[in-house]
Amino acid sequence: MPTTEQTVAVTSGRRLAHPSVAEIRLETVLHALADPVRLTIVRELADGHADMACIAFDLPVSKSTTTHHFKVLREAGVIRQHYEGTSRMSRLREDDLKARFPGLLAAVLEGARRSARSPEPAA
Repeated sequence: MPTTEQTVAVTSGRRLAHPSVAEIRLETVLHALADPVRLTIVRELADGHADMACIAFDLPVSKSTTTHHFKVLREAGVIRQHYEGTSRMSRLREDDLKARFPGLLAAVLEGARRSARSPEPAA
């Protein structure tokens, strides 16, 4: 029969660590949002795709690299993840980020959208 510690380990094995709102740091969020792949993930979540499975994103990187990008976003406090069956679902922590850094996420997303619409400058 499993001990209480073993039961806790088994039941908590599918829980993912997330920073509290007070633990979210500006430099960590900015670092997470600086990568184009992670910014794509955040933009898709912000564009109304809440609780999206990680496999639903069409990203130009391998599965292991995709997993890394989601981990960086989660540990920075940008997204919240949970399991539904075998799928890891992601949701943007929009309200938490607004509370911690008012206007930051909106400004970054607007800049990303403008950048996506603009042609690359000639070299």
